[in-house]
Amino acid sequence: MRGFGTFISRPLLFLLLHFILVKCDITDGNVEHLKREHSLMKPYQGVGSSPSSQWDFWGSTLVTSSYVRLTPDERSKQGSIWNTVPVYLKDWEMHVQYKIHGSGKKNLHGDGIAIWYTKERLNPVQSFVFGNQDHFVGLALFVDTFRNDLHGMDRSFPYISAMVSNGSLPYDHGNDGRTSELGGCSSEIRNKDHDTYLAIRYSKGRLTVMIDIDDKNEWKECIDIGGVRLPTGYYFGASAATGDLSDNHDIISMKMYQLMVEHTPDEDSLDWTKIEPSVSLLKSPKDNIDDPTGNFRSTPLTGWKVFLLLLCALLGIVVCGVVGAVVFQKRQERNRRFY
Repeated sequence: MRGFGTFISRPLLFLLLHFILVKCDITDGNVEHLKREHSLMKPYQGVGSSPSSQWDFWGSTLVTSSYVRLTPDERSKQGSIWNTVPVYLKDWEMHVQYKIHGSGKKNLHGDGIAIWYTKERLNPVQSFVFGNQDHFVGLALFVDTFRNDLHGMDRSFPYISAMVSNGSLPYDHGNDGRTSELGGCSSEIRNKDHDTYLAIRYSKGRLTVMIDIDDKNEWKECIDIGGVRLPTGYYFGASAATGDLSDNHDIISMKMYQLMVEHTPDEDSLDWTKIEPSVSLLKSPKDNIDDPTGNFRSTPLTGWKVFLLLLCALLGIVVCGVVGAVVFQKRQERNRRFY
């Protein structure tokens, strides 16, 4: 690295760094704005059953000064908390800080947390999934901590998955939602000494889910899929449930950000409240990784990435220099023939 630093001049290094940072700002540069009316944060003001409340809760949910506990570490509990203000944003990003912990040992805990963006808030019915109705309209992200399908040994639990539904298809709890999931990842999130995080981003028809379970302030990709259609005017919420096994399911915060994204005139003229939730699985999500809308907002530009980008830029300059020298020499030889 010392030789590399002396080889490249300071002005050139400055220009390269400036180009890289500007380029990254262009690629990742969806400006974010915290929307407080859709955010749940300490000390949890605006939570309650009054007409002015922005969040309402149900079931076993307990609101303290440090966390919102959806269920205690007790059997057969269900709880949820819901934003009472509908979301009319076309592009958004929700960050959830949460913690799942309890006295149960490995494979002796359950059931998990779900994050919702749905047409209706909690509708108390008999058929529940993670503390909410299993027939829903909208988007759900499930943090499932207990394996129900004993034949599905190809994945480890806890398991995070996403589902988009128009209400015609229920979440199949007995098969851990395999038949309807858009994608997912395993994640060891229980009984951590620190809080865990997930982020759900919806922008220009792309759904991206990132996780941070190591308390390193670094996002890791869990789900990335295009062709997703979600309307505006839906509600955010979080719910959890326990059965014969249990856990404490705590929400620390839910922070909602508006993404400033340009849309075509045709997209702007649409009535986004009338869009039906759907997914066009025309190709694998991995086929869309070069789509710039899939870049995640908070992915850090680490030192080795900077070095690799600088190295690539330097190699490009060297190649251009060599090609230029060869072209110049050829021209000189050609000119000599006319003298």
